[in-house]
Amino acid sequence: MSVIRKLQQQLTQKERTAVEITQDYLDRLQTLEPKLHSFLAVTADKALAQAKQVDDAIAAGTSLGPLAGIPIALKDNLCTKGIRTTCASKILEGFIPPYESTVTQRLADAGAIFLGKTNMDEFAMGSSTENSAYQLTANPWDTSCVPGGSSGGSAAAVAADQAPISLGSDTGGSIRQPASYCGVVGMKPTYGLVSRFGLVAFASSLDQIGPFSRTVEDAAILLGAIAGYDTKDSTSLNVKIPDYTQHLKTDLKGKRIGLVKETFGEGLDGDVATAMDAAIAQLKELGAEIVEISCPNFRYGLPTYYIIAPSEASSNLARYDGVRYGQRAETDNLLSMYKQTRAEGFGAEVKRRIMIGTYALSAGYYDAYYLQAQKVRTLIKQDFEAAFKDVDVLLTPTVPSTAFKAGAKVDDPLSMYLSDLMTITVNLAGLPGISLPCGFDQAGMPIGLQLIGNALREDTLFEVASAYEQATPWHEKMPQV
Repeated sequence: MSVIRKLQQQLTQKERTAVEITQDYLDRLQTLEPKLHSFLAVTADKALAQAKQVDDAIAAGTSLGPLAGIPIALKDNLCTKGIRTTCASKILEGFIPPYESTVTQRLADAGAIFLGKTNMDEFAMGSSTENSAYQLTANPWDTSCVPGGSSGGSAAAVAADQAPISLGSDTGGSIRQPASYCGVVGMKPTYGLVSRFGLVAFASSLDQIGPFSRTVEDAAILLGAIAGYDTKDSTSLNVKIPDYTQHLKTDLKGKRIGLVKETFGEGLDGDVATAMDAAIAQLKELGAEIVEISCPNFRYGLPTYYIIAPSEASSNLARYDGVRYGQRAETDNLLSMYKQTRAEGFGAEVKRRIMIGTYALSAGYYDAYYLQAQKVRTLIKQDFEAAFKDVDVLLTPTVPSTAFKAGAKVDDPLSMYLSDLMTITVNLAGLPGISLPCGFDQAGMPIGLQLIGNALREDTLFEVASAYEQATPWHEKMPQV
């Protein structure tokens, strides 16, 4: 059963109050934090105050929002008015936004309760949450392993039941990859479906905010609450948002699912391949027709992404200069203040990507690198467009392997980048994608299945994902932390 539905049922039947529910989550959160380090900030006072407002509304008979009384964890790159927002970077240490992001405002309007801000890779640059300037988050299934990234804190919090739901951001797989590593549902919506106003930018043409949850229905409820047009975001899509929960079915008769052949075979871990075969067999049993699809430019996703994303990051991160907000180095002159502030404030991975991006955009190299990458991006998008003429949904593994040990790839950036091999092209094409649990490897670590939908067809994604989830036991498994 949906966790959100279950909690709201307890509220409406007066089995528990919103304050009691919130306090229970705060207690569990604090108990597990010494092991997991999922949160950079816990906002207990705000959470209890919001919970009391919900209880007062129930007592007064006021109509409740879709997330009334539901605690939520927020990735620390979402601006929250009056609450510290650091992007896990020293350069924003102590920064308190004077305004609310659109998504967090929509959550508050829907009655959600803010438990705190979760750990992440600095400025969302990373695949393991090891690039945080403050702490290392552990995977609840094996605390010696990483939770994935960059939204590792949000994924770990839901997996360990520190929060029933959470929000992350996805630039190249930063929701879906940690969802796979932590055995939860993670969804990246169509680009522009969810407002980016108040999301601290990494790569503006790729970033999207999306939900983490234990069930597909919870992800559908949460997406419905945060999606929608926003005049403050010039890339926001002015489209009608359906009730995604009306598209949750138990069979897939008439659905065509395409296996992206470039994502199977060499390089895929054996346990992951076995889990994929079992998932495909289950989808067939549910009535879906399985066909093989080729996306020949899929393999160019990684090099294309690592030109475009660093280029946009180089531009976006130029604003952190020590003048307007965040950390400022004390020096004798303006130029040395700029240099020292950025040298002290940014971590190694952020500096690496700024330098790559600045080089790709520099005179003499723009045409050879950035412009060529944008052309390949168009080819990748055209591959997907062709595929969706034949199928409703595409299927791939979310990640080629399960979560790796902390520290195993810190000194090998290229190996780390390969963690996002299956997810990156979805962002380049601006499409929706969802990762859901589909098994475990021999070491007991979760394996994720990725479903990719056509633009604005989140309803179809939820339909296929929900049917698979209801026919399998994987979403019911919980780590013993």
